[in-house]
This record gives sequence, structure tokens and C-alpha cells, in this order.
Amino acid sequence: GTGQLHRIKGTMDGAMYRQILGENLLPSARALKMGRGWVFCMTMTQNTQQGNIGVAEEEAIKVLEWPSQSPDLNPIENLWRELKVRVAKRQPRNLNDLEKICKEEWDKIPPEMCANLVANYKKRLTSVIANKGFATKY
Repeated sequence: GTGQLHRIKGTMDGAMYRQILGENLLPSARALKMGRGWVFCMTMTQNTQQGNIGVAEEEAIKVLEWPSQSPDLNPIENLWRELKVRVAKRQPRNLNDLEKICKEEWDKIPPEMCANLVANYKKRLTSVIANKGFATKY
């Protein structure tokens, strides 16, 4: 399923990124009853630009890094697209309305959709390798 959705106000820097992860990552994992077998995915650019997340080391979280220019490998992109479509249908009128609608629609994304993205991850990897790193249907 989806974890907590957090609105970023202003420009995110390393300190803000670590704070957001510290306040949301583990509570989301616990709320989703994920146990200890999960892996936090982030691009190497996020890790480098945000000053190494720190939270992972403190909490012994497994981190899967991949090249920043590999959106085909990032399942979250599919969820962002789903959220964008759902929010557009509701036509928010202002930023507060947008935040409210985003959170409501994010919470409505079925856990099965997330599970399917994870289940199809091997197909994504195979497709990227077959296309030598170029764009895929994913």
C-alpha cells in the first residue's frame, strides 16, 4: 500500500529530506505492517544531494540505490501518474484544496496496485537490460 504523503513547503535540502524521512518512513512501514523485510528505494542523486539520508544508518534500513537517470526502474513513478490522474478529475481550486485532494486520493490507491508494481519489478529490470538502458514501455 501507500505510505504517508507529505507536502513539501519551500525548497527541500538535505536537512529537510532527512527530517521528512525520519518523521514518515518508519511510521509508514509500521502502518503498512511491512515487518523487517522491506527495502527503501531511492536514486543515487537523492542520496548524494540530500547529504546521505542518515536515517537508514541510524535505523539499519536496507537501501536500494539505482542510477538517477533510470525512471523505468522506479515503481513510484507509476503511483505519481495514478495520483495525477485522480487529482485532475477532482479539479482542485487552490493549494490547500490540492493538498487535501492529493492526500485523499493517495489513501485510496489500492494496496493491490502497489503489490502489482513490486511483482512486476523483475519484468522492468529485464526490459531495461534488453533495451540497453533506453526507454521501455514501463
